[in-house]
Amino acid sequence: MSLLFRLIFKFVIAMTRFLLNRLLQAIPTVLLVSVLVFLMLYFIPGDPAAIFIGDKPSTPERLAKIREDMGLNRPFYEQYLSYIGNALHGDLGKSLNNNRPVLNEILARLPSTLELTLAAMFIAATIGIGLGILAAIKHNTLIDTIATTLALIGISLPVYWSALILIVVFSVNLKWFPPIGQGGINRLVLPAFALGFLSAGELARIVRSAMLEVLSQEYILTARAKGLAERVIIRRHALQNALIPIVTILGLTFGQLLGGAVLTETIFARLGIGRMYIEGILNKDFTLVQGATLFIAIAYVLINILIDVLYVYIDPRIKYD
Repeated sequence: MSLLFRLIFKFVIAMTRFLLNRLLQAIPTVLLVSVLVFLMLYFIPGDPAAIFIGDKPSTPERLAKIREDMGLNRPFYEQYLSYIGNALHGDLGKSLNNNRPVLNEILARLPSTLELTLAAMFIAATIGIGLGILAAIKHNTLIDTIATTLALIGISLPVYWSALILIVVFSVNLKWFPPIGQGGINRLVLPAFALGFLSAGELARIVRSAMLEVLSQEYILTARAKGLAERVIIRRHALQNALIPIVTILGLTFGQLLGGAVLTETIFARLGIGRMYIEGILNKDFTLVQGATLFIAIAYVLINILIDVLYVYIDPRIKYD
């Protein structure tokens, strides 16, 4: 029992050290993103104080008072340090249009975006991994050519084009799914497929390359020489050893889908972070766009850390220490 306890304790210590190390490595990336996001206030035309007032009558004195309250009259470095300090406490500022906390606005839209992203991820993984494995198994055959062509089409079609095609075919002509809105799974199918099909093509090419490399290894030839069934070789030997690049691209795909929901949510009129982001840009709501950008960047960094943690479970040769 004491030996088991020591092993568990050692594992927890190693994992904690690994996570702390990865979080420390992520700090420069997050800081760089925060600087670029904060610079939006200086490079985007418009006066945040005037946008905050809106169409209400104002005087130069009132504008000056609002700029002072918002800290716009302070030096750049003071404004940035204040912004970072507030962000560390969960305060991303208030929207210039409705004066509500930006973090609350993001969290209110987050479930819709996660629903779309996870559904698109499922479609991308199902199609991409399936096509990639099929193309590798049937290498240099007609099936390989068809699978590779479908993957190329998926990569080449921009999401706004595939979204419009899906609406015309399945909503306008066939009337199978509603074209816009959210609420049920029937309203999730088209936006999820439009967003997921783009990543499915890239994923299929990565899976195909990884599988072809593994299938050419000597231990695969040995397994076949022993008379193992092909499905056993593919599932237990080839696919398991090809999981490292597949999991890597899956994690990156999830981050891309999270950011790529901007166009999809706008086209399909879904109330998610992506649509909120576009509305913030159109309304020149600088603080809202700043907060959403920083939130997505941090989510992307955390996803990459999660991928590193999963490596240990996929490949026993990889250790936390």
